[in-house]
Amino acid sequence: MAEEEGNATEVVALGHKFQDLISELKRSSESTLDASNSFCQDFCQVLMHHGCQWRPDEDPLPLLEMYTVAIMCCAEASPFLSPECEHVTDVLEKLSWSCLNLLLSFSEQIPGALWKEFQSSVKMAHGTLQAHGNSQLHTLLTLAEENGLWSNATLCSLLSSDIPNVEKVHEFLSREGPELSIWKKLQD
Repeated sequence: MAEEEGNATEVVALGHKFQDLISELKRSSESTLDASNSFCQDFCQVLMHHGCQWRPDEDPLPLLEMYTVAIMCCAEASPFLSPECEHVTDVLEKLSWSCLNLLLSFSEQIPGALWKEFQSSVKMAHGTLQAHGNSQLHTLLTLAEENGLWSNATLCSLLSSDIPNVEKVHEFLSREGPELSIWKKLQD
């Protein structure tokens, strides 16, 4: 119980640090491009500092909470970030892939409340980010639209060596975004 409270306190502290970064971004007297570069650098430092406190091999749930807070921070900051800043795209891509990698390491179901929070955060963040020209959360959004991490019937068939309907596989790969839809093109 004390460990859960400690994790919750750390996640709240992380949220406050991210809010400070967003406030600095909003108040910055630098050019939008320079302020965006600074934000991305500071964001990554904060994320690394907090991420190193948890051991995902022992308990991945706090790290998922951290990624959820980080995704929401990026969405909140997006109206103030320069579209010319390549670091914004890089940070969002790495954040998305790191989160996806963590999710794929889960061997058990994610507790319902945490999964619901993750789903709603990713859906909201994706919409906000997409409105500002960023689609890096597409793969996470696709995953968040499921009832659970391993609930997609086509994916489960593929992983269990069953032979699913080819059309269903193509549909699944297309839904997963450009990273996986390349396999469909190679098959055609």
